[in-house]
Amino acid sequence: MKFRALLFSASLIAILFNGLTINTVNAQTNDFLYGDQLPDAPELSARGEYKVGVKTVNLVNPNQVDILNSKEGNDPTYDRPITIEVWYPANVGDDAKTVVYDEVMGTRGDSLRPLTPFTFKGRAYRDATPKTGNKFPLVVVSHGYVGSRYLMTYLTENLASKGYIVAAIDHTDSTFKDANAFQSTLLNRPKDIRFVINEMEKMGAKGSKNNLEGVVDANNTAIIGYSMGGYGVLNVGGAGYSAGLAQFFTGMTGGSTAISVHTAGNAAYEKMTDARIKAIVAFAPWGMERGVWDAEGLKGLKTPTFFIAGSQDDISGYEKGIKAIYEGTVNADRYLLTYMNARHNVAPNPPPAEALAPGLHIDEYYRYAEPSWDQRKMNNINQHFVTAFIGKHLKNQDNTKFLEVQKDSNEKDWTGFKPRSSTGMELLHAQPAN
Repeated sequence: MKFRALLFSASLIAILFNGLTINTVNAQTNDFLYGDQLPDAPELSARGEYKVGVKTVNLVNPNQVDILNSKEGNDPTYDRPITIEVWYPANVGDDAKTVVYDEVMGTRGDSLRPLTPFTFKGRAYRDATPKTGNKFPLVVVSHGYVGSRYLMTYLTENLASKGYIVAAIDHTDSTFKDANAFQSTLLNRPKDIRFVINEMEKMGAKGSKNNLEGVVDANNTAIIGYSMGGYGVLNVGGAGYSAGLAQFFTGMTGGSTAISVHTAGNAAYEKMTDARIKAIVAFAPWGMERGVWDAEGLKGLKTPTFFIAGSQDDISGYEKGIKAIYEGTVNADRYLLTYMNARHNVAPNPPPAEALAPGLHIDEYYRYAEPSWDQRKMNNINQHFVTAFIGKHLKNQDNTKFLEVQKDSNEKDWTGFKPRSSTGMELLHAQPAN
């Protein structure tokens, strides 16, 4: 009897696994693409009125500290390359074809995990002509370590369809293809975000001769970050790092000096306050459990912020990690959306079908997947709440009813959610102390 039970269990697992493979493949080969609405998707997850164009832009940030070659008494600089992907409202012809994104799994591919190329379809149009006549608010997106500018296309395409210019960054030394020593990510993450905001403003400026001329409203900017991207956007938004961050740069004179510019109490950092930034979204921000933040530094965040976390986050931590950051940013109007039993992957696209191939390291799957949640459902919920939050602060939309809901989603259907669909979540809200 025990043998038969084991045999049945093994058969059931095989059926479920095969079903998952088929469903994932169908999600990208038929009509359902990343970011599309499931039947129980909340109201504001729907795509907006605009068709979406997308283009790749290669930038260079000159004379940056070359932290990976920094030693005692030697502080070299280099011209730092940064690639961004920009989504925007567009004019699209009837015969235009939607984009296919080229991505890889793996990490760097030499001494780490092999790089495995794959593609996936989107609902944007490559190099389509931007809509003119209106300026659209700017959204800058920063991925995790490791990641890429394509990690959250379900959200970037969705926001562009609602009338935003969305720029997602490939952070050099931090992508699947070029992952390098962690100090580069620590040092450059906030610098890259600031640089891209400035470059996007230049592209939209009168006389830029860029096809985005006249359509980028950088004075109404939101910054969105996941994991190390969250570490970056909180700093850019006003939360200065603690002196404890210097521990990661032992023996790197240039790094210790450069990172100090981003710490709380530093006069140079205080001057970096950016009034263009009106809203922040931080998915699973890293650093609190490692001494990167302290009470004094978190007080510097005054920009409205929406935190998103998993209650079982084993990378950034929850109670002593993300939730502690939320509680410590006492001078910001802030929210914390928690997916109960989720771990760290509350932000990415669903796993590609290729991540299910036999023989691949399980981390290729768990780079994207959540063990307790359907990633597509989380994507829809993220679209809903990010739309409500940044729409309120960048477009003066009255989205109060979607944001001011009861704390426990199990008690009553949240506004905007279909009956019986808003379970397993918590939404906290705190007003600024001052």
